[in-house]
Amino acid sequence: MTIFLQATVEGLSLAAIYSLVAIGFVLIYKSMDVLSFAQPALAVVGAGIISSLAVDRGIPFWLALILGIFLTGVLSLIIERTFLRPMVGEPVFSVAILTIGIDILLRTVLDSWIGINPRYLGDPFPTFGNFGAINVGGVNLKFLELTALVTAILIILILSVFFKRSKYGVAMRATSFDQEAALAQGINVGRIFGLAWFIAGILAAFAGFFITGGFNTLGQFSFLIALRALPAVVIGGLDSIPGAVVGSIIIGLTQGYVAYYQIPFENLIGFSLGSGFSLLAPYLIMFVILIFRPDGLFGTEEVERV
Repeated sequence: MTIFLQATVEGLSLAAIYSLVAIGFVLIYKSMDVLSFAQPALAVVGAGIISSLAVDRGIPFWLALILGIFLTGVLSLIIERTFLRPMVGEPVFSVAILTIGIDILLRTVLDSWIGINPRYLGDPFPTFGNFGAINVGGVNLKFLELTALVTAILIILILSVFFKRSKYGVAMRATSFDQEAALAQGINVGRIFGLAWFIAGILAAFAGFFITGGFNTLGQFSFLIALRALPAVVIGGLDSIPGAVVGSIIIGLTQGYVAYYQIPFENLIGFSLGSGFSLLAPYLIMFVILIFRPDGLFGTEEVERV
């Protein structure tokens, strides 16, 4: 039972991180009808900005965290205005390829800054617990993982209220349904595109911090963790925020359970699945779900009439 609870806690903490990146994917897709492959790069770039401010420049950690998250949102907005805005009206495939190029550009610059030695972001809980964790009933609870879970829940609640009650939230919903109708109603669609990228950048920076913060480090392959949010988006549906959350939970728990139960299962069946099977399992789950639900669990089914 203790192993099950430990796997569940770690799986849910992974789900929280994936959901932050996945919601950014969905926001951009709903507003521009384009899947932005730059989200994983924005996550690690956000972590790099936080590290530069907190470690290299000696800014107090919590101030560096806030500044780093905000600056990542601004960077995301600049990317939209500089690279994506001129592509409005161009084929979706071309825009998607452009976001891949942006991803490569951001990671190349970041990798050059990181060098061969991983970067440290700083520990937000230096005086609590034993190595940033407490033990409850045999279950090891890391403060950073719990913070990621709480933060993701709060952000989801805030976004829910934002979309339902605020002027810009309602405008974003209207734009996601029909851009031409939104323009006819006087909504500044270009501003909505920028807002979607700004929010997605902020969410990516939060995820980047939880991936690399605390006793973790920022390395040249840290973006691969954020990239695992892509199967979560595909499972949930590219245009569904609740789907992104549900997909993240499925992926996170799958990864957590496989990591803890893979060896007992291999002993039972008599052969090895490989040391990295817990990283492969989410993609297998994605393929199985897509066989039965090509648009994802909550995605809008597209019907084309000829």
